[in-house]
Amino acid sequence: MTAEGPINALCLGRDVLVDLADKWVQLMLVSLREGGAQRYSKLQRSLGGISRMMLSRTLRTMERDRVLRSVDPRPTPPLVLYSLTEPGGELAEETRRQGPCAPGPRSGPPLVQGARAAYDRRQDTDQET
Repeated sequence: MTAEGPINALCLGRDVLVDLADKWVQLMLVSLREGGAQRYSKLQRSLGGISRMMLSRTLRTMERDRVLRSVDPRPTPPLVLYSLTEPGGELAEETRRQGPCAPGPRSGPPLVQGARAAYDRRQDTDQET
């Protein structure tokens, strides 16, 4: 039996799934979707906690197909803006729909927080015995 879907190394969408496993990719998609085109410094502030090195690395990775880097050389310093490409916009929308704050009867932080609280109670009980 052959694995199907992203588990299969030959799956064309596997790299998209791997990229989405990176928290900075997801947060950057959301930031660019909600804030539109942004300069490097504004993007860094909007992501809160990302280092300059990680921001640069993530942008380089995403420039292949999800983020457009445009440069206007006329001003000094040049104006560099980052925005979503069409595939990036579609992925950002899907990320928003599937995210922890998406509307729905069984999604979002309350369900996760409840599961974590139940786990913590079980762990506390196990340690007492």
